[in-house]
Amino acid sequence: MLYKFLMSIYKEVLLLKRDFGGLVILFVMPLVLIVTITLIQDSTFKTVSDSKIPILLIDNDKDVISNSVKDNLAQSGSFEIITEIDNTNITEEIAKEAVFKGKYQLAIVIPEKLSHDLQLKVNQNVDKITANFGLTEDTIAPQQHLNPKEIKLYFDPAAQLSFKNGVKNGIDKMISQIETKSIYKTFQEQLGEGDEPIFSQENFITFKEIVPRVNNEDIKPNSVQHNVPAWTLFAIFFIIVPLSINIVKEKSQGTMIRLITNPVPYAVLIAGKTATYLLICIIQFFLMIAVGIYLFPYLDLPVLDVSGKLFLMTVVAIFSGLAAIGLGILLGTIAKTQEQSAPFGATSVVILAAIGGVWVPVFAMPKIMQFVSNISPMNWGLNAFYDVLLRNGSIIDILPELFYLLLFFIITISIAILYDKKKRAV
Repeated sequence: MLYKFLMSIYKEVLLLKRDFGGLVILFVMPLVLIVTITLIQDSTFKTVSDSKIPILLIDNDKDVISNSVKDNLAQSGSFEIITEIDNTNITEEIAKEAVFKGKYQLAIVIPEKLSHDLQLKVNQNVDKITANFGLTEDTIAPQQHLNPKEIKLYFDPAAQLSFKNGVKNGIDKMISQIETKSIYKTFQEQLGEGDEPIFSQENFITFKEIVPRVNNEDIKPNSVQHNVPAWTLFAIFFIIVPLSINIVKEKSQGTMIRLITNPVPYAVLIAGKTATYLLICIIQFFLMIAVGIYLFPYLDLPVLDVSGKLFLMTVVAIFSGLAAIGLGILLGTIAKTQEQSAPFGATSVVILAAIGGVWVPVFAMPKIMQFVSNISPMNWGLNAFYDVLLRNGSIIDILPELFYLLLFFIITISIAILYDKKKRAV
C-alpha cells in the first residue's frame, strides 16, 4: 500500500512537470500578483497619508475663518492649497467644472462675510445671555436677522466616500473650534476682564488610540501584513484549477480506469494527490513569505516581520491547503470535462476570495455578505493568519479556524469518494 501511495505521488509530479502552464499558475502568477497588489495599495496609502492632495480654495471671506481654514489645511500636511489656475484667480464656476471633470479631488468655497456674520451672531447671543442674567445694564438692540452660511464642498464624482467624510468632518471640526473661541472671547469682552483669558480653551476631552505593543514598540499594521496572508490564501486555493483539470484528464484518457483495475483504491489516489498538492501549497507559502521578507524592502515596501510567528503561520497554511485540495478533488471528481472544471474552478476561487475578505474587508461589507463570508474557507484561513500575524494569537486562538478548515477538507473528500463509488457502481 505504501508503494502504491508513493507511486501515486510520483504520477502527480510527472503530470505537473508536463503541465508548464499549470506550474506558472501555481508559482509565478501568485508572486506577480502579491507584488503588484501590494505596490498599488501601499502607493495608495502613501498618497493619502504622506503626499499632498491638490485642492482648490475659493476664499470669498478673506478674514479670520478663511485664514484659520487655510492654516489648518496647510498644517495637516495632506493638502496643497491652490487659489489660482494659469495665473487666474479661481471662481466657483471654474472650480466646479475642474472638479467635476476629475482634474481635482476637491474644491472648497468659503462664502462672503462668513467671519463677520459669525461674530455678529455670537455677539447677539452673548448680549442676550448677559442681559438675561443681569450682567449688563444696556438695553439689547434689535437683533439683525442673519441667514445661515454654507461652506460649499465640490468633490470629484469618483472620490471615495471615506475621503468625503474625512474632509467634511475635518472642516466641521475646524469651524466648531473657531466658533467656540469666538464665544469665549466675546464673553470675556462683555465681562470686561481684560486681556488675560478667563476661560480655558483647551480641549477637555481628547482621544488616544491604544494599540498592542511588543518590546515597548507599537504594532502598526501595514499593507504587507494584510496582503501577504490574503494573496497567499488566494494562491493556495488556485491549485483547485490544475488539480481538478488533472483529475478530469485521468478520467477522459482512461488513466483512472487503469489505476483502479491495477487495483489501486480511490482513497490511495486521493492521498497521493493530497500529499503532492499540499507540498505545493507549502512551497507557495514560503515563496510568498520570502517575497515579503527579502524582496519588498528593495521595492520600498515595509518588510514582513514573522519573527516568532512562522511556525503557526505554516500550520495555518497547511490546513488552508487541505481545504483547497478537498475542494479541488471534489470539483475534479464531479466535472466531466476540462471545459467544466477550469472555468468553474477559477470562478469559485474568485467568489470565495471576494466573500472571504481577500479584496474587501468583511466589516465593510453589507450585513448579508458579512453573514455569507462565514462560509468561505478563505475567511477562516485569513482570520487565522491575522490572529497570528497582527493579534499575536496562540495556537489556542486559531483552533476554531483550523477545525473549520479540516472539517471542510473531510467533508469535500468524503463527498468525492461517495460520488466516485456511486458513479462506478452504476
